[in-house]
This record gives sequence, C-alpha cells and structure tokens, in this order.
Amino acid sequence: MIADVFFMDLEVNSRENLPQKLSRLVKTAGIENVLTKNDLTAVKIHFGERGNTAYIRPVFIRKIIQTIKEYKARPFLTDANTLYVGTRSNSVAHIHTAIENGFSYSSMDSTPIIIADGLMGKSETKISIDQKNCQHVYIGSEIINADTLISVAHFKGHELTGFGGTLKNIGMGCASRRGKLDMHSNVSPKIKRKTCIGCAECEKHCPAGAISLEEKKAYIDKNKCIGCGECIIRCPTQSVNINWNQTIPVFLEKMMEYNLGVLKNKEKKAFFINFITDISPKCDCLSYSESPIVNNVGILAATDPVAIDQASADLVNQQKGLPGTVLQTNLAAGQDKFRGLYPSVDWEHQLDYARKIGLGTREYNLVKLKTLSYKK
Repeated sequence: MIADVFFMDLEVNSRENLPQKLSRLVKTAGIENVLTKNDLTAVKIHFGERGNTAYIRPVFIRKIIQTIKEYKARPFLTDANTLYVGTRSNSVAHIHTAIENGFSYSSMDSTPIIIADGLMGKSETKISIDQKNCQHVYIGSEIINADTLISVAHFKGHELTGFGGTLKNIGMGCASRRGKLDMHSNVSPKIKRKTCIGCAECEKHCPAGAISLEEKKAYIDKNKCIGCGECIIRCPTQSVNINWNQTIPVFLEKMMEYNLGVLKNKEKKAFFINFITDISPKCDCLSYSESPIVNNVGILAATDPVAIDQASADLVNQQKGLPGTVLQTNLAAGQDKFRGLYPSVDWEHQLDYARKIGLGTREYNLVKLKTLSYKK
C-alpha cells in the first residue's frame, strides 16, 4: 500500500501568499474528508517553550483553523502538559506560555486553548491496545473526547528519537503525565563523572528530585528517577548518558503504541501536517532554539502518519547541511542528518515498528503542489 503525501515548497508570488498556499495544500490533501459539521476538532500543536523560537508561527496555525471552520467544524487548540520542569507543566502556565508565544484567543480567530490532560496532567483516558510493550495507554481525555484530530507538527531533530514529527507530536504529545512517564520508564540516565563539572543544572531541573551532588559531582538515584530525560537536555558538558542500544528501541516502540491508542477511535477522522521549517537539532521543549541544520524545505499534509514522517525525513536528508551548526557530520546532500546529530539513535526503528503494528506505511507517493502562476 502506497500513501499519498502532499508537499508544498515555500515559493509564492503576488497571486497567493504562504498562508493561502497552505490552505490550498490541506484542501488538496483531503482535510474535508475527515471533517463533519459541528465536529469538535482537536488541533494538536506544540506551543513552544518560553524562550524557544523554532515552533510553528501562529499565522500558519490561524490559517489552518480558518480552513477547518470553512467546513463548519469547531476547532480548539490543544497539547498535553509536560513531564519535565518548564513553562508548560500545568495548564495555567501552559496557556500563559501559549499566549506569550502568540497563540491567543483573538489571534487564533476566536479559538480556545484546551489542555488535553487537565490542570495537572491527570485528566486521562485509559485505552486498551494489547501490544508488546503496553497493554494499556493513558491519553489526555480531551484528545479522546474530540471527534476529529488534526496534528500540526514542527519537524526537527530530537535527542531521544532522532527526529520529531507527526508520530512524536501524537504519541508523546497526546499522552497524560502518567503516559509520558510510562514511555520514559526504561530510559535510565547515568553520569559520566570525568566530565561532570558539578554545575547542578541537572539537579535544579529534575522533576523527581532524583539528582544530588556528591563530592561536587552529580549522582542519580535510580529508585527516584522517572526517566524523563530532562537531565540529558540540561547538561552543558554532555555528561549524562543513556544505554542507547537497550533502552531507546523500547522507548520508540512505546511511543508508537501510544500513537495506536490516540488514533484508535479516530479512524478516518485524523489528518496530519508537518512543517519542515526552522529545522532545529533539538526539541521545541527547550527554552532556546539552535541554528537550523538545513535550509527550510516546505510543508507536508497526509492522512497517513507514518508516510508523512518518512517523507519528511527523506526531504531533510536530501538537503545539504548548513555550515556552522551543531551538525558536524553527514553534511552532504543525501546523507543522514539525524544520524549525524545522534549517531546512537536508530530513528528508522520507530517507522518500522509503526508499520508493523498497523499505523501506516513507509511507502509513499510525493504529490507536489504547483505554485500558482502570475496572472496575465
């Protein structure tokens, strides 16, 4: 089975601007087929951490919302609270951050923000999936209660998954706090004492209080550790490491199983959009964003979550790496940029496993949207 993935580049002219071209893309890709009048439509996005600038620009999200409303559906913006310490770990802070980053009620065409897993990340629905790693998954209730799901993901690199796109936006992004903990539970960080400088950044940001300084070096209490990976992101000397070969494949599989739970009651009621722009090397959960590793590519839309991520990865890897960024290897066009960033992460494993459990296909047909010609 081959899935159609619709692609638009960022070339425009006076006849059609970028938001207008985006609307034409999602219509061409068949967004109307998943929408019914009065559908409560969850638009799952990442609002960006405070201080981050790589997340999707609000003007594009506004246009997607307006397009949804053309079909008389009722959209709301949503995300689930984070496991790590940051500015989105509870609904109050989460909504404040969203507004600060440009996602206000007025700027989003009078569309509300509803955090999927409630005030403290505990409003969840238990979904039975009976898979290899998870018998049940825990999803933010408002995602489950919605009639339709529209995923809008920023495609970029990621420390634990190689890249983050649709599958991460859904699998990790829609899980409640218990669900996120369930996925991370096999990720066991350890400290490389030789390079640890005792700065206590990891201790300060650990949500479980599992890290302390002993003899001016960080120490992780494995009995308290919840495996969220916050210490990995925060360490300035890269002294926090993971047993990648044993733990990451299981983590990736669990995330795919959570996708299965999210989409279980959304058959023919889900639609996926990937923005391959500002392709930062790390997650938008950081309070900063590093230089993009390749030039902007474009935007994709599809009804297959596996195919759209496969196409996005392929398009990024076809680009030349930009000099002067954290990407130091695999800079040539056609080389694997995500392996260049994270050599120990087999990012393809998530796609293979997603295909195995029936989430979609890695085979796709890229349908390119033509730029409208100038009027004569």
